[in-house]
Amino acid sequence: MMELGIGLPTMVSGIAGSDLLTWARRAEELGFSSLGALDRLMYDGYEPLIALAGAAGATGRIRLATTILIAAYRGDRALLAKQLASLDRLSGGRLTVGVAAGGRQDDYEACRTSYAARGRRLDGLLAELRGFWSGESDGPVPGPRAEKGGPPLFVGGHSPTAMRRAAAFGDGWIAGGSSASGYGELVGRVREAWEAAGRADRPRLMAIAYVSLGPDGREQAAHHLLDYYSFMGWKAEMAVRSVLTDARQLRDFVAGYEAAGCDELLLFPCVQDPGQADLIADAVWR
Repeated sequence: MMELGIGLPTMVSGIAGSDLLTWARRAEELGFSSLGALDRLMYDGYEPLIALAGAAGATGRIRLATTILIAAYRGDRALLAKQLASLDRLSGGRLTVGVAAGGRQDDYEACRTSYAARGRRLDGLLAELRGFWSGESDGPVPGPRAEKGGPPLFVGGHSPTAMRRAAAFGDGWIAGGSSASGYGELVGRVREAWEAAGRADRPRLMAIAYVSLGPDGREQAAHHLLDYYSFMGWKAEMAVRSVLTDARQLRDFVAGYEAAGCDELLLFPCVQDPGQADLIADAVWR
């Protein structure tokens, strides 16, 4: 059965830290599988590792996931390995690390890191993270999962390169917004990449989607996403059109992704109100 997680609204402009912790506690009470956090540097939002550390202290069971971390612009690889291992240990082994190359050039420029070389940097980083966490490389203390090579690692992206990267370094793959049929096609490509890499294990498959339920859900989603994705130009409108704003639409979407082979779907809210978690739970489980 597919698991259902929920995103923390860390990128909804102006949300208070206390509301994020309320979100985390409510998501755990409702039975969601994971709390996800997005990553953008040059935007009014919370840094994902800090936000998830706060959520770790506010909860005791729910998994914590970077979905996704733009890891390649973070210059000190040993420090990042230590930060992730510390978060995993702090949470009692609840961390899932999702990474991707990202598409915001200004994030890289702010860190004085090459945007054009981000793919190569990410490949090198993932190899080093595995080495640090397994104890094979001389680096930071790996934390409680050293015998397993560190926390579960997922690679995001729809391109063939991203899928090869997932097969080379990851425990699974994570996708952004798509339709159920589109997701099913991408899943087939991921499995082909796994086979081409000579892997005998099965990739764990994740996905994220935006949701905004309630009488003014569409308007709130548009307000948030048109700003958040403004760097994409006209494509920001596509993000708004894909938001799940109706309970029946959400149920059908969840069922479609489960049928397409998704193992865990994380639904990201577009509003500050923690009551959105209850609306989502009511739509899919009650």
